[in-house]
Amino acid sequence: MRSLHAALFVAATLTNPALAEEPDEIVVYGSRLGQTVASSGTSVTILTAEDLARQGYPFALDAIAQTPGVTVNRSGALGGAATVRVRGAGSDQTLVLIDGIPVGDTSAPGGGFDFSRVDASAIERIEIIRGPGSVLWGSEAIGGIVSITTRKPEGTSLTGFAEAGSFETVRGGISGSARSDKGGVRLAITGVTSDGISKADEDAGNTEDDGFRSSTIGLSGDTKVLGVTAALSVFYQEAETDTDSFSFSAPGGVADGDEETLTEELTTSLSLAFPEVRGVTQTLLAGHSTIDRDSFAGGNPAFGAEGQRTSLRYQATGAPSKRLRLAGGAEADLREAGGDDTAILSLFSLAEYSVSDALTFTAGLRRDEHEEFGGETTGRVALAYEAAPGLTLRANWGQGFRAPSLFQQTFFCCGAAGPNASLEPERSQGYEVGGRFVRGPFDIDLALFRLDTDDLIDFSFAGGAYINVAEATSEGAEVHAGVDILPWLRSEASYTYLQAEDGDGNRLARVPEHTGTFLLIADPKGPFSGTVSARYNGEETDNFGTVDAWTRLDISLRYELSDVVELYARGENLTDTDYQEVFGYGTPGRSGTAGIRVRY
Repeated sequence: MRSLHAALFVAATLTNPALAEEPDEIVVYGSRLGQTVASSGTSVTILTAEDLARQGYPFALDAIAQTPGVTVNRSGALGGAATVRVRGAGSDQTLVLIDGIPVGDTSAPGGGFDFSRVDASAIERIEIIRGPGSVLWGSEAIGGIVSITTRKPEGTSLTGFAEAGSFETVRGGISGSARSDKGGVRLAITGVTSDGISKADEDAGNTEDDGFRSSTIGLSGDTKVLGVTAALSVFYQEAETDTDSFSFSAPGGVADGDEETLTEELTTSLSLAFPEVRGVTQTLLAGHSTIDRDSFAGGNPAFGAEGQRTSLRYQATGAPSKRLRLAGGAEADLREAGGDDTAILSLFSLAEYSVSDALTFTAGLRRDEHEEFGGETTGRVALAYEAAPGLTLRANWGQGFRAPSLFQQTFFCCGAAGPNASLEPERSQGYEVGGRFVRGPFDIDLALFRLDTDDLIDFSFAGGAYINVAEATSEGAEVHAGVDILPWLRSEASYTYLQAEDGDGNRLARVPEHTGTFLLIADPKGPFSGTVSARYNGEETDNFGTVDAWTRLDISLRYELSDVVELYARGENLTDTDYQEVFGYGTPGRSGTAGIRVRY
């Protein structure tokens, strides 16, 4: 009903366009052309460092979970493996970038990224681009892209924070930044330790707490030499996560057990931005990401995996005329895991043409050459039309693909003579139509979408190897609306309807049909500010059973004692809701945290 009222409101206000105002000129860096949200023709959600601080969550995952079209599945709180799905696509079909470097786990079976350890304090910006995006970034961008930018030097400053809360959780960090006319540097260190709760649901008789310890180090710097801007980024994480054991007889196949996983992740990048020559700018980027995981059972080594990924990228961007912008370049994506390696070499081209002051057309074409699976060509087109002041309509169509992971290419068992030599990449195509309207204190964004994916990869126990077995279709609608109730009080709400099915008409596992969020943000002139958030997750199927619908209510409060000192508190699951995100895994009940932040 809320979305119907919003649509009627938009229709009525179009009769008086003088009251409308221009949409915010927010740039989408993940578009590769540095387009604004209005001109990109694509559904994009951008979370800034202030957004993350306002919501108060220690890890970025909880803020990402509140964005339209996104489904989060977490196998137990406090370090439990966490995945992000965009518009029903699998977690390994969502490309994740940190400072422009792909960071999917090359040693994992599907190659997806685990979001459980990404500390919010390290992040400057998160872009969530929905829809197929392989033209922009290559393999894995079937459902969408999550691009994380870590914090960079902003000036001379020193910041520290410390907090403590439920489950004997203690978290703290310190960061320092300095800048001169020669460049800047920033160093940040964050750590958290917690006794946790049982990963396996306590309601099923699991009473052993599973602890979590994690630390993050971020280093960034930039300088300019002979007109060339060099920027370095280093992002390191390590974690010790207590986990539970597999059990055939337990709900969800998990029960109390003495297991532990040690994880180290490192992402580094170096970029060079050359001075503009005849209207053309050129950039070079080299990046490397590694992950090392060791699992223990009863203190004894049980399993280990190590993977790494190297990215090399060149891009040239120019504007031959006032209305035309072009970009093109080449990339190399080199992957290693378990003694195996592979490579993808790519060429891409993008164009943005302003047909008029109101109409923008964007197109792209990409060619990827995979060492094992040959060539893959993907395309994308998008339109953005300013139909009236404050009203932008958009439409886009694009293709995506995901090459089989190294594990899927090489694993076989159960009497098979070898891995499946006929395995093919997963391929998708999708479209979207929608619009954004801004009038005074009110804004609304609507989208209708469909995503078709073929040649899904699954494991065949009968054949003892991975095979292409299925297809999937995801279609639905997203709406996000906000209104400034008072100059210091804003409310935002979003709702997603998502019908995700396989080729036989069965609902895809772990994808709810209905999700929604509500935020009430208070920031009056004065020392106090706060945010109340409610998140609804509809019923979803799982391989082991049905996960019931649930709603969680959280609150974040901040109080500035001075320009230097800030007190803050966070309450989660205030209604003490008993719920699960993954069947068989527990979640915390009512809990709270209080802390202090100091800035110099």
